Amino acid sequence: MERSPLAPAAFPALPDIEGVTLRIAQARYKEWDRCDLTYAELAEGTAVAGVTTKNLCCSSEVELCREGIKGGRARALIVNAGNSNAFTGYRGREAVEQIMGQVAGHLGCAPSEVFVSSTGVIGVPLPKDKARAGVEAALAAAPCSWEDAARTIGTTDTFPKGATASAMIGDKKVSLSGIIKGSGMIAPDMATMLGYIFTDAAIEPAILQEMLNEANAESYSCITVDGDTSTSDTVLVFATGKAGNAPLVNRDSPGADAFQAALTDICTQLAHLVVKDGEGAQKFIEIRVTGAVSDVSARRIGLSIANSPLVKTAIAGEDANWGRVVMAVGKAGEPADRDRLSISFGTTQVAANGYPVEGYDEAPVAAHLKGQDITIGVDIGLGDGRASVWTCDLTHGYISINADYRS
Repeated sequence: MERSPLAPAAFPALPDIEGVTLRIAQARYKEWDRCDLTYAELAEGTAVAGVTTKNLCCSSEVELCREGIKGGRARALIVNAGNSNAFTGYRGREAVEQIMGQVAGHLGCAPSEVFVSSTGVIGVPLPKDKARAGVEAALAAAPCSWEDAARTIGTTDTFPKGATASAMIGDKKVSLSGIIKGSGMIAPDMATMLGYIFTDAAIEPAILQEMLNEANAESYSCITVDGDTSTSDTVLVFATGKAGNAPLVNRDSPGADAFQAALTDICTQLAHLVVKDGEGAQKFIEIRVTGAVSDVSARRIGLSIANSPLVKTAIAGEDANWGRVVMAVGKAGEPADRDRLSISFGTTQVAANGYPVEGYDEAPVAAHLKGQDITIGVDIGLGDGRASVWTCDLTHGYISINADYRS
């Protein structure tokens, strides 16, 4: 598949995280000649937090992941690509439980400390024989790089996605390295496709979960490609505690604010990469909503604009059709006043207080829309609520990719 024009020039240099060992293997969940199973072995005592899809037809992997998160500890992660194992009933659950038991037996831990994710075609049970052989191969494989692991979890992704961040907790530097996959079926109400962040910070599971919830609200839950929320969406954070910092136990712990900022930063970086690999995407769009009655209202309005096929196709055609933005604000179901609404493209205001700006210069607007990074500003004029939402344009490429997805 052709690499997205919005892709970074190269995969970033991610620091190794002490207490994390990555391996990949080929389980052949699809007829392809590539690795499709990623295994991460984690040090004893690793804390875990996670957010998962709100799609009511979620996979057994998601259900079991939720149960494992309650325990707060993790020893391993297995990610399967090519088969989502969703809508597969008891057979799908048995396959996941088999994987958990197999890895737990190898590590001598509880099955609940083994986290499994799957992504790919819905409705096909994960083959148990392939799962067992794939896990066996992964357990015996040599350690691999972050880029290898990121590439292995992809499906329709056109490039591997990774990001890093760091923070100081006292006199100790803690590092965060993360990988993510996602390209289509992206309208998360919790997280995004499949994302995993690893850190050497010492932090208790309860506060790690609280921090991830906050980071998620400002990152993964503010992106959309096509308005569809996956059955498998999962983001997990694993903290090995190997940095030697004084453990973070609550919001008042020294360094907690710095770690929160780093976690939000890496989540935002990863979320943006998913949008930049949106199926068929040619443009990365940021929608900045201000003047709403609340931040929540601003986010809902932003997502209404970002999910509008009419807005997204207008941007694909480099057409500053601000009337479509007005339409999307109005259909959001949030407080709005036509006569207070203002809209801008880039740095140029095109409508103010419910009217077109007379005599505005179209040249800078046209130049802005020809670029790859597009900004749409919307001021509701009712309050102090604000939010940023990120999406991509809608092109013929999206239709081609999804029409041919199962073939």
